[in-house]
Formats: sequence, C-alpha cells, structure tokens
Amino acid sequence: MTDSFSCIQNQYKEILKQYLEDKNEIGLYQAQQFSKKVLEHQISPEETLSFHLDAIEEFFPDIPHSLRDSFDFLLEVMMGYGMAYRAHQSLRDKQKELEAEINVAASMQQTFLPEEIPQVDSLDIGVISVPASKMSGDYYHFIRDENDCIGVAIADIIGKGIPAALCMSMIKYAMDSLPEQRLQPGALLENLNRVVEQNVASNMFITMMYGSYDPHVHHFYYSGAGHEPGFYYSQKEDTFEELYAKGLVLGIKRHTKFREYHKQVEPGDFVVLLSDGVTECRTEEGFIEREELIELIRKYKELPAQEIVEKVFYELERLQDFQLRDDFSLIILRRKV
Repeated sequence: MTDSFSCIQNQYKEILKQYLEDKNEIGLYQAQQFSKKVLEHQISPEETLSFHLDAIEEFFPDIPHSLRDSFDFLLEVMMGYGMAYRAHQSLRDKQKELEAEINVAASMQQTFLPEEIPQVDSLDIGVISVPASKMSGDYYHFIRDENDCIGVAIADIIGKGIPAALCMSMIKYAMDSLPEQRLQPGALLENLNRVVEQNVASNMFITMMYGSYDPHVHHFYYSGAGHEPGFYYSQKEDTFEELYAKGLVLGIKRHTKFREYHKQVEPGDFVVLLSDGVTECRTEEGFIEREELIELIRKYKELPAQEIVEKVFYELERLQDFQLRDDFSLIILRRKV
C-alpha cells in the first residue's frame, strides 16, 4: 500500500469519525469533496468500501459477526461493480477516441470537395451535397481544362467512415493529376478504374458518373460506372429523359472500357446528376418513384439551378421527417437562354 493510498484512507476515517460524532451538513459536504479526491487518485468503489469497513471495525470493535459478514458481501458486490464500471469507462474512452478520429476524417472530407462552383458564362450550375451522418459516401468534383471545358463527377463510395474519406482523397488527386487530354469521360473513367482496382479493398466499390461540357459547341459528353442514372431536360419538348450510361463499377475489373455518350444541349436544357440517396428517398409509403422526382424538379424548373437543387432537397427531406436515411447529392447544369 502506497503512502498516498494510506493518507487518503486516513482522511476518510477522520471525515467519517467527525460525521458520526456531529451528524451535521458539514460532514456530508466533506464526504462529497472527498469523492472528488477518490476519482482524482483513481480509487475504485470496492477500495472506498474497504476504507469504510476498516474504519467501522476500528470505531466499533464489537460489531456483530453477521453485520461484518454483510460488509464482506457488499464488498464482493462492489468489486463486481468496479470491474464493470472500469470496462464501461474503457469502452467510453475508445468511443471518444473513435469519435475524434471520425471528426478529423469528416473535416478532411470537406477539403476534398470543391470550394466554389465554376463560373461559366453559358452555364448555370447548382450543387447540393448533404451527408446522412458525419461521414459521407457521396463525392462530387469539378475540373476546368485549358479550353474552359467543364468536367463534373459525381460518385458514391459503397462504404462509410474513414475508409471512404481516404478513398475520396485518392479519387480527387487521381482526377487532378490526369493530363488535359485524358479528361474525356471514357478515358477518365478507364484511368480511375485502374487506380481504384490497384488501391481499394475488394469489399469497397465506387460508382461514378462523369460528364464534360464544352461551352464552345454546347456538347455534353458523359460516361458511367454503375452509377444512378441522371436526367436530361429538354425545354423545347418540356420532357425529361433518363440519362443512362452503362458501365461497370470502378475497381471490379482492371482493363474495363467505358462507353461515351453525347448530348447536344440547347438553350434552357439542363442535365441532372444525382446519387441514389435522391432516388431512394424513403417515406412511410416506401421509396419515391423516379417519376415523382421528375415532377418535383419540374415544379421548380424556372428557378436558378442552385435554387432548384435546394428546393428539391428541402421537399425530399421534409417527406422523410427531416431525417436523411442516405447521403444526398444533386447537381444541375443548365445552358443559359
């Protein structure tokens, strides 16, 4: 027994003795203050009870054996409680450590997202991306090449937490490091697919849609890697059509080719890119239909692109009682009239 331990034990005896003699509020206050010292020196509940038992035996040497035995019984109970409490504290410490790591990873994720939306004279761009929890599996990225063509990527990492954040960093830097001539959608996805296949665990998958808009001729080229189909709105026809791009999920097969698709974008037309958290919005009646989503976008189609994505998000969040069940990402690129 250390000197410090003995000192604390003696202090307890003095406080208890004083209280038994005076039985006043001062003694109870001293007991409360003493409990802080017990925590400070990491003295367990069963050790504190042992202080009490030793003091009682010293103050009342003739206590009945049955009462002495009851203290032994209580001591065993407190030993079990002490072990359970320490195990609980250990779990709490680990949980706090994990939460701190998640907070760091969540902050790191934010640095991977574009700080601002590219400004193009002929384009109106709207973006919203909201995680369902601290960590998001959704990712979007803009690239502007030397010819002022705008590349836009939207991806869904099937996996959450810190691995997803690390995967996002890999995708971002892989995209940023590609030479200008490799920014065409099919070629870009082929490059990313090789990077993902070599560096991502087999239990993680990445879906992506990547498009490139040429503001000089107003062509939108796009390719997909197993991602949720978007939409194309024609102002002239006032119709929405599915923007489907067939392609294998990134990282499955190293030498995968990705077909490139093309749209001529007329004034007032817009492209809708999204994650499955948009189309798989769950209400009490079940998942919303894609037709319902189309009608919701149609409802706000006359607004600026940023207002459209924000209005659609609010409506779908409200349908879910403001509790997102999946990450939500929605991007609109509209050719200005």
